[in-house]
Amino acid sequence: MDAPLIGLVGDVGGTNARFALARRQHGRLAIDRPAAFRAADYPTGDAALAAYLSGLALDAPPAFAVVAAAGPIEDGAVVFTNNSAWRFSETGLAEAGGFVRARLINDFTAQALAIDHLQDQDLRRIGPADGRPARGTAAILGPGTGFGVGARVDDGAARATLTAEGGHAGFSPGDEVELEIVRCLMKRFGRVSVERIVSGPGLLNLYQALAEIQGEPAACTAPDQVTRGALAGESLCRLALERFCAILGSVAGDFALAYGATAGVYVSGGIAPGIVDVLAASDFRRRFEAKGRMSEYLQPISTWVVMQPHTALIGAASLLDELAPGA
Repeated sequence: MDAPLIGLVGDVGGTNARFALARRQHGRLAIDRPAAFRAADYPTGDAALAAYLSGLALDAPPAFAVVAAAGPIEDGAVVFTNNSAWRFSETGLAEAGGFVRARLINDFTAQALAIDHLQDQDLRRIGPADGRPARGTAAILGPGTGFGVGARVDDGAARATLTAEGGHAGFSPGDEVELEIVRCLMKRFGRVSVERIVSGPGLLNLYQALAEIQGEPAACTAPDQVTRGALAGESLCRLALERFCAILGSVAGDFALAYGATAGVYVSGGIAPGIVDVLAASDFRRRFEAKGRMSEYLQPISTWVVMQPHTALIGAASLLDELAPGA
């Protein structure tokens, strides 16, 4: 029997850092002892990592680590887009954690890698679907503290991942209301990217813009307040959340076109699972397909919400064997 490969995996974003132990054996992955740490509570990423490792009370740290980070990876290092106080590098991780080898990947590289390992029970279908195609390109995207985008390509001969900073692409309004929303946000930000609207902070921006457009007071000051208000039936919050879902559908359709994602589009991240019922009842799917001459191309493409909470950790774990060839 092959010995299991055990390593540390991480998923580090602008708000939280999540770490876990991962076991890989016979091609199967298991995540053990996951824990989350608020970025605001730790001055550095190394401090959060040290807190996790000390809580494990292991005789020795795992030999290998793969950490997914919310930002572009350049020369083995990352500067977080939404957490300017933290830095991570592969050499720094290895030193801080006592690892033999450490690897940094983009968080949506990890999300894309996880597609190979998601089971039907990890997913909630939104709209029509005929199953999950085994071949082709699948896109994965999602709102959280920011907005991430990636894709997994399988042509039957080889597999590859595509990672981009698509959340920083320009936002394209879909109707007159969204034109007014863009005008409001341009006064604050100048350029309006997808992430300015389709993210946690973006939901608050959207709510505040709709309040300005309608001449109403904006009582909420945090994204979770908007979500709670919407689920409780507060009219402006509900309007903002339903518009958020519709725009998310439109953006998902844009990336399906950009990637040629005929193998499906997966919506992940920290927000979508908590509003999945609202998302299913919203204009998400109509706006996904509403692409003019390309609507027929999008109609057969399935869309799924990823309910698995450890998606990025699973994707990171899939690379552990690359750090230990022959393990």
